[in-house]
Amino acid sequence: MNETFHRQRLSFGEVADAYDKVRPSYPAQAMEWALGTAPVKVIDLGAGTGLLTRLLVGLGHEVTAVEPDPKMREKLSERVPGCVVLAGSAEEIPLADGVADAVVAGQAYHWFDPEPAHAEVARVLRPGGVFAPLWNLRDESVEWVARLSRLIHEFRQSEMDRVLSGTEFGDAFGPVECREFQHSRPHTPASLLALVRSRSWYLTATQDRRQQMDDAVRTLTEDLPPAFDLPYVTRVYRAARG
Repeated sequence: MNETFHRQRLSFGEVADAYDKVRPSYPAQAMEWALGTAPVKVIDLGAGTGLLTRLLVGLGHEVTAVEPDPKMREKLSERVPGCVVLAGSAEEIPLADGVADAVVAGQAYHWFDPEPAHAEVARVLRPGGVFAPLWNLRDESVEWVARLSRLIHEFRQSEMDRVLSGTEFGDAFGPVECREFQHSRPHTPASLLALVRSRSWYLTATQDRRQQMDDAVRTLTEDLPPAFDLPYVTRVYRAARG
């Protein structure tokens, strides 16, 4: 894991409040497809401020949140009182063997070091337990969203937002299934700018690069109404531990 990657994956704490306010949650149907509807014991890995944690708790699951950034953990504990929140990472999960029915990772799997992370996820899952990483992807079938994505690809300095492209989680897991769910989140020009400012490539950019991106986003939003929806496609993967 190179230094830039490590710095980016731990860059979110400084904007924990904004992150929590402007990042999207996930459709309940996505978690129902991944985990079923009966309550289970779930580890939310790389839980951030608890956007996915809240959904899981609301669906009746018993959730343990694991997050490496102390400022993100602080916000999570504030937003999900009573939830067990632990310091840890995908590569070092601070829980015993076989304690979970499921492990999920919302917008986090691309930060994992795959080989040790897969081994740790398999370790904490019971046999037959499910691993389900998921992402909110901008729906680029909408013209202005496609323009936003082109801006982002132009300005970010490295490709740190990859989404799972392989078909396996390692020898401990069975075949990987995938499904997509559509949803949207309301925005204003100001909140869209705040959303862009919550991304790792922005947080670790120079001040000049940040200003260039701010100007580009403001120009884009001149063509948008005062309030609008940002459409997403939530892509969910799941595989069962053997």
